[in-house]
Amino acid sequence: ITGHTGFKGSWLSIWLHELGAEVVGVALDPSSDKDNFVLSDIGSKIKADIRTDIRFAQKIKEIFIRYQPEIVFHLAAQPLVRLSYEQPVETYEANVMGTIHVMEAIRVTRSVKVAVMITTDKCYENKEQLQGYKESDPFGGYDPYSSSKGACEIAIQSWRKSFFNPKDYGKKHIVSLASVRAGNVIGGGDWAKDRIIPDCIRSPRAVRPWEHVLEPLSGYMMLAQKMWDNPTKYCEGWNFGPEDDSVSTVWEVAAELVKNFGFGELKDSSELNAVHEARFLMLDINKAKIHLGWKPRLNMQQCITLVADWYKRYKTDNVY
Repeated sequence: ITGHTGFKGSWLSIWLHELGAEVVGVALDPSSDKDNFVLSDIGSKIKADIRTDIRFAQKIKEIFIRYQPEIVFHLAAQPLVRLSYEQPVETYEANVMGTIHVMEAIRVTRSVKVAVMITTDKCYENKEQLQGYKESDPFGGYDPYSSSKGACEIAIQSWRKSFFNPKDYGKKHIVSLASVRAGNVIGGGDWAKDRIIPDCIRSPRAVRPWEHVLEPLSGYMMLAQKMWDNPTKYCEGWNFGPEDDSVSTVWEVAAELVKNFGFGELKDSSELNAVHEARFLMLDINKAKIHLGWKPRLNMQQCITLVADWYKRYKTDNVY
């Protein structure tokens, strides 16, 4: 797992460890001492907890060659829209070149059979439409973060056609390479700046496909299993998001959070001159439902209940 110290990466590390996998993590240090990675202490339980930057191509190759992974989940990224305006070059270096470095490491490592490359729902050319984006819709992106993820998808597509082509499977390579796009993922142990749960300060009327962190992770693992069993059938792009009735505004999510905590108040402090972020963003998840048999288990209210539960209990309970 690249990005195993991050929010989604730490939860995926825990889940795979519980399933008996030998997890090797490659990432930067966690962003705070309250992160799920730190409080769960998952780093001491997995096979290897390696700290390095995915922008260091040679180092990434050396780690792959040493540990000989069979399945790769690539989550490491600069994941914040607003930060991408302040650090556009670094965002592209981490997200685009980092992804390419991982794919190049896969190319020189004979053990890899499956690679699941995690991007984002923001990789699509956003037309502010009310219907969800399908996997066949064009990539794009207004802000540096979204456009970097659109560029990632184009690179992944290119490497799949050029080096991991399903037509050449078994003759020139043995890698099944897919990309996955999830919605606005929330859950316990996420303290990143500008995220919805820690501070609820984004555009209050913006509509997003909110989902609990375990929902897309279940999809990533289910996809990896299908790719392992049938390498040439599933190596493409996949959306993992909530049902349409759980697509909500930031304000609705914040209100549900206040209700679950039993205290707090809502105040619209959005800035008129804030940097651009999409107002409408939804995913069409029918492909994953039909071809993988995956579907989300939680509605928005159930999701927020679980999220609030983590933040209520992390100071007193055993986080792991």
